[in-house]
Amino acid sequence: MSEEKKGFFSRLKEGLTKTRNNIVHGIDSIFSGFSSIDEDFYEELEEILIMGDIGVKATEEILDKLREQVKENHIKEPSACKDFLIQNIKDQMRVGETAYEFEHEQSIVLVIGVNGVGKTTSVGKLAGKLKAQGRKVLLAAADTFRAAAGEQLTEWANRAGVDIIGGNEGSDPASVIFDAVAATKARNVDVLLCDTAGRLHNKKNLMEELKKINRIIDKEFPNAHRENLVVLDGTTGQNALQQAKEFGEVADLTGIILTKMDGTAKGGIAVAIQSELKIPVKYIGVGETIDDLQKFDADQFVNALFDVKNEEEQEQEA
Repeated sequence: MSEEKKGFFSRLKEGLTKTRNNIVHGIDSIFSGFSSIDEDFYEELEEILIMGDIGVKATEEILDKLREQVKENHIKEPSACKDFLIQNIKDQMRVGETAYEFEHEQSIVLVIGVNGVGKTTSVGKLAGKLKAQGRKVLLAAADTFRAAAGEQLTEWANRAGVDIIGGNEGSDPASVIFDAVAATKARNVDVLLCDTAGRLHNKKNLMEELKKINRIIDKEFPNAHRENLVVLDGTTGQNALQQAKEFGEVADLTGIILTKMDGTAKGGIAVAIQSELKIPVKYIGVGETIDDLQKFDADQFVNALFDVKNEEEQEQEA
């Protein structure tokens, strides 16, 4: 594990403390409190997982699989099925190998989400990460409704050392995208990251705007690899799931960036979102610096959540 990854794992572990208190202590008390695996045992588990924001659908799938495993392996002791439970949660969250193809192809990434979830910041951090991988990155400041958005993105562009295309406040976001796509082709940019306006309360406008942006990209750069990433605030729990559903109605979502996972008791929402929407959580954020946004790793996340020692920690203790 690299130093950066290691540091992130410990921050993630720390950030998930409230969620851990919310879910894991309850689960532990069930595993130690029950002497046999019966209907009450499953019901208690179900309640704790749902209360921990893991969501009804994901909880059902996790527990259905657990019931099968208990039968198949003739497990009698509750403690003997805890590892299966943890593994099932990981399986719910696996991100396929193809999830990050856009990093290696000529790509246009639209980043959407309501204001205040850390959208512009996520675009800036992603730009820094891609630049560090040797990619040529361009930012498009297409959130022209919020005066501060362009300034904030320019600051991140300077920090990451990448170029930015912007428009005046109130100008047409689609025209900013048009200019940015033209610049992407002219400058042979690898990844164009577009910060878009985050308005859900007026879905019709947002839908029209995204349609217009998509038409421009399809016409001007039909061969580009496309990504639509929605940024969600992990502290809002079920509300984040609702937002993802609503954005899913106006855009073909390909992935999720889950921010503010440091200090939320609702970290289980990462499981619920992926399970309910079948859209992978691709990045997870636990703080303010560029290194605090990392690719989502199901094993790492669930290990941090359940305070399972990773291999290196086990080796150190051995």
